Amino acid sequence: QVQLVESGGGSVQPGGSLRLSCAASGYTYTKNCLGWFRQAPGKEREGVAVIYTGRGATLYADSVEGRFTISQDNAKNTVYLHMNSLKPEDTAMYYCAARPSTFIQWNLPQTYNYWGQGTQVTVSS
Repeated sequence: QVQLVESGGGSVQPGGSLRLSCAASGYTYTKNCLGWFRQAPGKEREGVAVIYTGRGATLYADSVEGRFTISQDNAKNTVYLHMNSLKPEDTAMYYCAARPSTFIQWNLPQTYNYWGQGTQVTVSS
């Protein structure tokens, strides 16, 4: 049974930092891609960042480039999203998702097979 469990969300002031974790189990961790998505109330789910776990390649949405970093710990089957310089517009429910590594555009949520339950991030003064 595939499980993705997110943790690390919370409330932070603008300019602050948070680190989200996604622990993966129940499937072959390597040769997959793990993505972070977010969804704010009334908005569509959008891709934030992805890591191709086999080769470590990463991609980011323009809105978070330079502020967020995705990384992995292969020994723990865990992917992290380090979020710095947070803005109120980063407020959303954050989800991690997994799929086999393919050439399909990375930020399409409908192409991901497995999803975590989400963790809330709130940026407010």
